[in-house]
Amino acid sequence: MTSTTVLRRFNRSYTQRIGVLEDSFLGLGLPLASARLVFEIGTQPTTIQALRARLGLDSGYISRLVRGLEQRGYVAVQPDASDRRRRVLTLTDDGMKLLAEIEERSEALARAILDPLSPRQRERLEAALATADLLVRAATVQFERVDPADPAAREAVTRYVAELDVRFENGFDPGPLDAADDEQYRLPRGVFVVARSDGEPVAGGGVRTFDGTAEIKRMWVHSDWRGAGLGARMLRRLEEEAVALGHRVVRLDTRRVLTEAIALYERSGYRAIERYNDNPYATHWFEKRLDA
Repeated sequence: MTSTTVLRRFNRSYTQRIGVLEDSFLGLGLPLASARLVFEIGTQPTTIQALRARLGLDSGYISRLVRGLEQRGYVAVQPDASDRRRRVLTLTDDGMKLLAEIEERSEALARAILDPLSPRQRERLEAALATADLLVRAATVQFERVDPADPAAREAVTRYVAELDVRFENGFDPGPLDAADDEQYRLPRGVFVVARSDGEPVAGGGVRTFDGTAEIKRMWVHSDWRGAGLGARMLRRLEEEAVALGHRVVRLDTRRVLTEAIALYERSGYRAIERYNDNPYATHWFEKRLDA
């Protein structure tokens, strides 16, 4: 049985059992898409643009769903105080009651599915679903070039710096992250890439021209996404960007405590070389020919 066959069979079975095929999800008189919007809006006030990025749905379709919820008194639409062109979506009191009902009925449905299983079977199912959830989300992550001043790039770099500051024995000071630094990751000198899931950055990295070759810098993967292959995918994407910049050799450096990064580079065909820069934090230097 192929992987696609297993995935498609699971999709058919699961969607049937949780009521996705019914017009009234959980008997609430709403289709699943509308109920999902109630959940998303109830999490925090949001906008149609943010919902579109998070859910990957067409803005027109989301607008129609929102209008339906507004007409039924579940959602309030108000101008954004910081940008009058945007509209902020919040749940009304009736919307909050509906959200509570969705949560209660969803929990009851989940319990009904789990009740026939033994404790051991539940543990197996929980582990399998957690793995499936991570890998399916990882498979649908979107990689894109962004300006280094883009908020998603800023968040990726901020998280990268914070993690190294914790993991390095004496902390980590990247130096000034200013406009001059940004220029290294703008064409034609370089690029910055962000991977997003549900509109949020989950990985990032840059490639710049350094001493006549490409250098990969600031590669970061969110801790919740480790083990899903995002590091390898980001590395390949940055190598592709290096080729697009006209390079055939790419270099990078790292520190001995980042053992998982060293293992990734070695698996990906990088070879150890002598020091090529003056980075005071680096203890290992690697190089890879991209035309090999």
